Amino acid sequence: MTKKIGYLGPRGTFTKIAVDAIFNGEDKESYTTIPECIDALDAGEVTYGVLPLENAIEGTVNVTLDYLIEKKDIKIISEVIVPIRQHLMVHPSQAETWRDIETIYSHPHAIAQCHHFLHNDMKHVKAESVSSTGAAAKYVSEHPELHIGAIANHLAAEEYGLSIVKKDIHDFTNNHTRFVVLHKQSSELLSKRLEVKGHKTSLIITLPSDHPGALHQVLSAFAWRKVNLSKIESRPMKTGLGNYYFLIDVEQKMDDVLIPNTIAELESLGCSVDVLGSYPYFLLNGISVHA
Repeated sequence: MTKKIGYLGPRGTFTKIAVDAIFNGEDKESYTTIPECIDALDAGEVTYGVLPLENAIEGTVNVTLDYLIEKKDIKIISEVIVPIRQHLMVHPSQAETWRDIETIYSHPHAIAQCHHFLHNDMKHVKAESVSSTGAAAKYVSEHPELHIGAIANHLAAEEYGLSIVKKDIHDFTNNHTRFVVLHKQSSELLSKRLEVKGHKTSLIITLPSDHPGALHQVLSAFAWRKVNLSKIESRPMKTGLGNYYFLIDVEQKMDDVLIPNTIAELESLGCSVDVLGSYPYFLLNGISVHA
């Protein structure tokens, strides 16, 4: 059976760059929203889903995390970290007069990541949010008669035949996004193209109610075992004020002793623990991958 890959589209998004870095030759289906992609995976319409989970500047992509918490049978099996480079692009017919554009379209995160450029160099331009950077580029390509531009990546410019008129307009040069590969089975997914940089195990922990010092006890269970954590974040359980999940990323793969014993200790404290996945991660140093 041919594997089908679902991802946050359309073509030309940073998610598509992540998809092409890991998969080669498979059928790839774009979805307009993150929930649509996860629902397609849950329904068996696609074999894998690739979605953004965290940006170094804007933080966690909450809708991805919330759906992972809800859909307990969907697991993270791989992660690729993609450097984020944003460019201003226009229809080729307006490349010579690009400073006269009236509106720039992009994803809200991309607009926020280019604040200094928009505030200092393009004060006269209105910034409009759309569902993705790829969607912004697609819209500009389809409306050559309008004085508009898009903030997107180099792949979007190639995909939709746009002219990049200003490169690297993002505020921070060290911006990266974590993209996760999701699957209904928990076995890890390796890449034939990318070198494994390390492993992570992601846990969702629910604390016992009205238990003073519970979070301290949770962290102590990792600390005395010298288990390194790369992330800890709270998310509302949506059951009332003050009720939270805690997302914890452990900087190692699931083993037979250390992490299971940590989980057993947490459960003995009255915590509920779910494993979102134990997986390898990769760093995409260049973003010229095509498939």
